[in-house]
Amino acid sequence: MRVRLLLPLLLPLLLLPGVLSACAEPPLEGLRTFSYVGGDVRSGSVAYPQSPPAGGPYNALWQTCGVYSQPVYDEYAVHSLARGAVWLTYRPGLDAAEVAKLGALLAAPEGGQAPPALLSPRENLSAPIVATAWNAQIGAQTADDPRLKRFVRDYAAQKTAPEAGAPCTGGYGGTR
Repeated sequence: MRVRLLLPLLLPLLLLPGVLSACAEPPLEGLRTFSYVGGDVRSGSVAYPQSPPAGGPYNALWQTCGVYSQPVYDEYAVHSLARGAVWLTYRPGLDAAEVAKLGALLAAPEGGQAPPALLSPRENLSAPIVATAWNAQIGAQTADDPRLKRFVRDYAAQKTAPEAGAPCTGGYGGTR
């Protein structure tokens, strides 16, 4: 008798995992992932297997988060990624309206705080726009690609970055 009385109360709890998994977002289409550990601090220039790099050795100094109109040093940018920043890069010559849209993706939401992020041009990209975080990267043809907004949302200030929570301010603010 008690089981019959409890079944209507327990049934929603038994179904909850299936409901929650049905609501989960699918993986980002075209997402490339890597398995860099972090903590490999070096001086000088570093050769990276991706362009832009999505992890690996980095300089002790990080790139101050912000918008740059010239390319930045990989070694500083990778250190910013290790701190949980996202890095939006675009091919030089990308339409100014597209670059402005990328900047808007990184702006603080009303009443909120801007995500830790870098925006800079970069030669030799596999797509007109590449979004990079520590161990993750996607390419996009336009700034209107909805995957970019989701990438920034999901990866900015990610807790899995090796130096998650470290500030992205007070680093190197120049360009190459």
